[in-house]
Amino acid sequence: MRFIIDTSTWVSLVRYYKPFDNNSVIYDFFKQKIRDGEFILLSEVSLECSYVSKKIVPKELDFIIDKKFITKTASLLPTRKFYNLLDNQFCNQFQKRLLSETDIESLTNDFLKSADAKIILKSIEISKTLDNQITVVTEETSSNNDNKLFKKIPSICKEINVECIGLPKLIELFNKEINIRIKNTSA
Repeated sequence: MRFIIDTSTWVSLVRYYKPFDNNSVIYDFFKQKIRDGEFILLSEVSLECSYVSKKIVPKELDFIIDKKFITKTASLLPTRKFYNLLDNQFCNQFQKRLLSETDIESLTNDFLKSADAKIILKSIEISKTLDNQITVVTEETSSNNDNKLFKKIPSICKEINVECIGLPKLIELFNKEINIRIKNTSA
């Protein structure tokens, strides 16, 4: 199983878990999982982390901006099928009806450059392989889209049959491994 982690999750990790990480267990755990390829840090997510919340993520997790940990996404290009999904399933149809064609085109181009779009494209790419399962980790919820043209990550993941979980669930999945690390550092 592989996990793509979004910006909101990195911010939550730093705000709510890292302050209690006296022995750098969480830091080392996430760094190792990225190094091993189990957790995926996309270039757009790394970039977003470097300018949100007063740069708190790279200040606390320096590996977030280390090029050797970042998965480049320049070659991730949307297919015709992806454009159809974007136009029909990923789009808030009510909001779309309120916009001009020019606005829709501009917002679509902005979305395609965003970390969210790259997360979805990478999820689709990985899910096409027979042996790789992918889960997206986000603190976003499906509700309240703030009148944006495109749905939030959990809603889009549901449309493409990709599992989507929050940070607490991710920590729960790896709880045994994290607790072993905590015991080893406190001994």
